[in-house]
Amino acid sequence: MIVLGIETSCDETAAALVTHDKRILSNIVSSQDIEHKPFGGVVPEIAARAHLVHIETILHKALREANISLDQIDGIAVAGGPGLIGGVIVGVMIAKGLAMAKNVPFVPVNHLEGHALTARLTNDVPFPYLLLLVSGGHCQFLIVEDVGVYTYLGGTLDDAIGECLDKTARLLGYGYPGGPLIERLALQGDPNAFSLPQPLKGKEGCSFSFSGLKTAARKVILDQTDPSKTFQADFCASLQKTIGDILVDRCRNALKMALEKKPTITNLVVGGGVAANQYFRARLDNCVNERAMGLVTPPVNLCTDNGAMIAWAGMERLQRGLIGSLDFAPRPRWPLEELKRENAQ
Repeated sequence: MIVLGIETSCDETAAALVTHDKRILSNIVSSQDIEHKPFGGVVPEIAARAHLVHIETILHKALREANISLDQIDGIAVAGGPGLIGGVIVGVMIAKGLAMAKNVPFVPVNHLEGHALTARLTNDVPFPYLLLLVSGGHCQFLIVEDVGVYTYLGGTLDDAIGECLDKTARLLGYGYPGGPLIERLALQGDPNAFSLPQPLKGKEGCSFSFSGLKTAARKVILDQTDPSKTFQADFCASLQKTIGDILVDRCRNALKMALEKKPTITNLVVGGGVAANQYFRARLDNCVNERAMGLVTPPVNLCTDNGAMIAWAGMERLQRGLIGSLDFAPRPRWPLEELKRENAQ
């Protein structure tokens, strides 16, 4: 069985072909970093127009690299939300048209579920597991019990980690995306050079808050009349360490909460673009080792948005008979915990 996956929910135009036995036949991603760099972040209208320009080329490249035709596809999966609605509409309409033309199942996929299930494609992780989803727009802990069955434990009350990193990089005079830039600068700095706030650390639960940290970072940077390279490296290292400390504290609480609900959990899966950060991976690995559990992080190229994660989530849904309707409406908001209720309908 082969599923085509299409991803256009933010600033990557992507398509991939994945088989039921977990082979990625192709995974083509076109980044829009150049288009958004002058603005220091993603501009929704520009993103939607770029998807329109690139989607046909990306689809042709994915099929050509996989060396198959649309006639060999058994299903078409697409990110139906959450995301920037203009981009989501582009992907959904393309997927519906192809599904109708080839008379194959149309499978709308929650973008977050794509991240949530990637570890099952790359590492064959069994259910249930604890998921930490960290990206530019999301930061939350969930128990993944099955496809479409998620229990929310806690998440950000305001900003996500990725947004905090991107905005800080912009204040330092760097472009978008900021996370990889901060990670590289941090390698050269002193992580103890600056003392920054750690919101909610030591509190009950596993919720996050990064708006105060973002504000504190802004104040420190703007107070520097002539920020040197040494300052930048030290500050990035200190910011990264502060976020790492918060992640570990919240992770310990989340593990305790998850195991009380599902004692059979043996893995923490980390997904989303921020999961590509090697420092955060190392800190979380030490955290799960305290409970003799495993940390699973997909390859870096599958942490950021891509078509393979959508294709695989579509495959898992297709195998369970969870096929979508052509009446499906793209969604700018779509919490994962709503999927269980929808699947039951």
